[in-house]
Amino acid sequence: MELLVLSVSFTILLVVGVPVAFSIGLASIVTVLYAGLPVAIVFQKMVGGMQVFSFLAIPFFVFAGELMLYGGIADRIVRLANSLVGHVRGGLGMSNVIGCTLFGGVAGSPLADVSAMGSVMIPLMKKEGYDADYAVNVTTHAALVGALMPTSHNLIIFALATTGIASVSVLSLILAGLIPALLLTVCNLAAAYYVAVKRGYPTRGAFPGWREVLLALLGALPGLLIVFIILGGILSGIFTATESAATAVLWAMLVTALVYRSLSWHDFLKACAKACKTTGVVLLLIGISSAFGYFMAMYEVPQKTGALMTSVSDQPWVIFLMINVLLFILGTFLDMAATILICTPIFLPIAAQFGMDPVQFGIVMLINCALGLNTPPVGVTQFVGCAIGGVSVGQVMRSILPFYGALTACLLLVTYVPAFSLWLPSMFR
Repeated sequence: MELLVLSVSFTILLVVGVPVAFSIGLASIVTVLYAGLPVAIVFQKMVGGMQVFSFLAIPFFVFAGELMLYGGIADRIVRLANSLVGHVRGGLGMSNVIGCTLFGGVAGSPLADVSAMGSVMIPLMKKEGYDADYAVNVTTHAALVGALMPTSHNLIIFALATTGIASVSVLSLILAGLIPALLLTVCNLAAAYYVAVKRGYPTRGAFPGWREVLLALLGALPGLLIVFIILGGILSGIFTATESAATAVLWAMLVTALVYRSLSWHDFLKACAKACKTTGVVLLLIGISSAFGYFMAMYEVPQKTGALMTSVSDQPWVIFLMINVLLFILGTFLDMAATILICTPIFLPIAAQFGMDPVQFGIVMLINCALGLNTPPVGVTQFVGCAIGGVSVGQVMRSILPFYGALTACLLLVTYVPAFSLWLPSMFR
């Protein structure tokens, strides 16, 4: 009965529009009161959940991404992407995919990626004769790659969500996300090219030459180096994952303020304010979810969910498919961090029981959450893209299937071919 109270109260609060963090907290309090337990349990679990040293990586990665967002690196990445693929059919769409991938590696945030790259590419694509729904779909789907990149704070959140369930290192997750990120980019390029050919979009000039590519690369290289600094520093043992986040902030400040000289004092303050707001929301979710997770463990939610799934089928591929479907549905209603924190304790033990490695499950979880970011009713990246493109969500959804297909193909490959996410981490063990 307590589990029913927890689930029903949480669902009702979400449906009536209460923010996710408060829905989780209030549902936990209602459950405590019904069970006759001390209300202090909720607050003890909340405070304890946030008192983890590794959480320092989250505000640092968020701040580094905001500095890059306001520091002008997007324009340089657009120039590099255009010099590489801007001349092929639907070239601006292809450039958009490449640019979003590169900026996602720097910012580590799909939302920041859409905001930065969308502000540059969507108006440019519309000016060149591309349909607004195509421009928005290319941008919002390509931006999702940022969730898998080394600078993504969601990798840190997942690693911490596995505490007490499995031993998952941040380094393994960072390495595991690289090949799926490349695979997702290839799938997005294929979808962008397919739609461009189908709609008859023209080519855009000739290849500018390798000299232009080299100049564009040199211009964007200082910002792009942040990915190699993080990976190289951790792999060489110079600093830990938490220290790498602080190093990323320092490098972002040096590049934007001294190398590019594009970060004004006003933009710096905006980056600070946005980073503080995002960090506050994430840490509140982490704390509240710790209390929520306590009750899920107490009332054996993972075991009951696993028993329900195995009553349907005992085939691993069916179980993994059910997990993907449930994660996708939940991701359309919950924020990415909330989905990770709530669903990891439930589905990770089930996936592990049927042979899926926790690191692989982490990448599957992140891709599912990224897909949810582009699906109403929550779909924040899609809403931002539509606002920039001046087009309705309904119009974008009518032409979204090729891009959904690209993401789904990537998700299924990562789910059923473990080597895509596990080969690279295995090389550094």
